[in-house]
Amino acid sequence: MDDLLAKVLDLQPTWVSTNTEEMQERGIVVRRQLPDLIRAHGAVLATELDTPVGNLGVEGRDGTGLKAEIPWVRVFSRDQSPSSTTGWYVVYLFSASGRQVYLSLNQGTTIWTGGVFKARKAEDLRARVEWAWPLVAEAAATRPGLHRTIQLDARTPLGSGYGPGNVVAIAYEREQLPSQEILLKDLLFMTSLLSTLYEAERLAPYIPGDPTPEVVEAEQSAAKTAGRRARSGTRSSRPGQGFLLTASERRAVEHHSVRMATEHFKAQGWSVKDVGATESFDLLLTRGEERLHVEVKGTTSAGQEVILTRTEVEKQRKYYPKNALVVVHSIKLDRTAVEPTTSGGTLQCTSPWALQDEDLTVISYAYRTPIGKMSSKED
Repeated sequence: MDDLLAKVLDLQPTWVSTNTEEMQERGIVVRRQLPDLIRAHGAVLATELDTPVGNLGVEGRDGTGLKAEIPWVRVFSRDQSPSSTTGWYVVYLFSASGRQVYLSLNQGTTIWTGGVFKARKAEDLRARVEWAWPLVAEAAATRPGLHRTIQLDARTPLGSGYGPGNVVAIAYEREQLPSQEILLKDLLFMTSLLSTLYEAERLAPYIPGDPTPEVVEAEQSAAKTAGRRARSGTRSSRPGQGFLLTASERRAVEHHSVRMATEHFKAQGWSVKDVGATESFDLLLTRGEERLHVEVKGTTSAGQEVILTRTEVEKQRKYYPKNALVVVHSIKLDRTAVEPTTSGGTLQCTSPWALQDEDLTVISYAYRTPIGKMSSKED
């Protein structure tokens, strides 16, 4: 393995975007030889990853069409990282200068919403890193010389994009590449860290830096209703992986947020009636002659966005200023039991609640087709 890593590093200073002889040689190593060598150790890697051998993925890429400045070879779970743009994985990243190669615990830099891939912002990637690091920090401390940042000497935006996604990495200098035995030992170690992240991700209702689960669900539902085909190799539905709560989990979050809102308003002397089953809002408050129409939204996320129906928007604008929005965010959701349980959460109340157009984002449209126009004319 050390000789193959050395070969790629020696070819890195010759990088151009066209398919020169040097780039063809680099491509053979990255796309074929290194992955094949790693797959030969698939059984032990799968054991470290705590996954069946058939779910273990190994792939290398050096650019489709135009040649990439930073080629890579990654190890991953097919279930939890079906493409290099999504999920967590362990990846060899070759610096543009050829001075070093990193074995990095890294992540995809885009998110699939059900209709399109959206690029993650650097601050979102860093937020995910901050979530991941405490989970692996104790194990990482047993291996000296790890790096929290990586320097790939990249000149292209794509090449520079790998840096913010790095959780922790091992750096190998070109002139001090270790033996294959040590390289394999390091790869197994990093794969064990990846396994820790996968397990935590399966149980996490929300990971900081990710889109709000409710927004992702609404976007995917809108895409499905509009007849958008699911893109192959993406997770339009990821049970237990942070996005998309199950029906029972959604109910648990909703009931928890309504309970917290009810207690909040009762402490202020309001009489509280839960009208969510019959009205377009959740709580009707009375206190003497005062009345307040309250919309309650609960989320496991940080609460930056919530989903409103058109009816909710229209009604709350009508009720203004005798209205309120309560967002209970950062609710803790325990998925380990048969039935999900909730705890915690931070309540934020806005009253009166004035909905501004600039704070509303359209997720889908109902479009009247020419057929519909013709039917209207006939009527």
